[in-house]
Amino acid sequence: MALALRNSVTRERFDAVLFDLDGVLTATAKVHASCWKKMFDAFLLARAAKEGKPFRPFDIAEDYGKYVDGKPRFDGVMSFLKTRGMELPYGVPDSPPTEDTVCGLGNRKDALVDAVLEAEGVEVYDGTMQWLRDIRRLGMKTAVVSSSKNCRAVLHAAGIEDLFEGRLDGEVAERLELPGKPAPDTYLRAAADLGVHPKRSVVVEDAISGVQAGRAGGFGLVIGVARHSDREALSRNGADIVVNDVSELSVRIDPSL
Repeated sequence: MALALRNSVTRERFDAVLFDLDGVLTATAKVHASCWKKMFDAFLLARAAKEGKPFRPFDIAEDYGKYVDGKPRFDGVMSFLKTRGMELPYGVPDSPPTEDTVCGLGNRKDALVDAVLEAEGVEVYDGTMQWLRDIRRLGMKTAVVSSSKNCRAVLHAAGIEDLFEGRLDGEVAERLELPGKPAPDTYLRAAADLGVHPKRSVVVEDAISGVQAGRAGGFGLVIGVARHSDREALSRNGADIVVNDVSELSVRIDPSL
């Protein structure tokens, strides 16, 4: 089968499309990245001053995509701190943002995100929204699969809640005790909740951990969205096809497949 056909999103081949949220549906990935940097830089600066060591800031281009993007918040904190040879007490999920624990730092970053979203609102990607509506008109089911615990609030603020039959976010994953991306469990559970087989489902992700999850779950097509100029990394980690926006892909009924 030709590459163009093998990577086509058609009703004959697929029953559902599962979308990541930040950076795929909404432009909140850049908000998360800037808030991670603001939180980590403040922590690292204070730590460097206390220990009399040089301050090395959090690098969005290097650190965000590799260590925190797409992962559950506390996993992201631990992943990044490990690269700096740092260990902190874990804390508890509702640790105050002022606490220097894994959960405290994660909640500090989350408070920054909440403040930005309240002040600036949520921007959606128009091309992705049109593509989403096109696949729904063909009868495909849709779900959001996000590590974010802000997912429901973001969908509501963007006015797009009604475009999805399913939502498996950080809150749901925690309740179900599902491991986060790059483990495939959240995507597999979302597909099961929709009543579709992974091989008949498409995963759309902008994060390395997300395409890894889609590949590990055996999904029929994993689409990487390269909004951060990371095309090669997305392909190398499991994306079947990489686009700048899913609006680049046609949606059609092709009886030859």
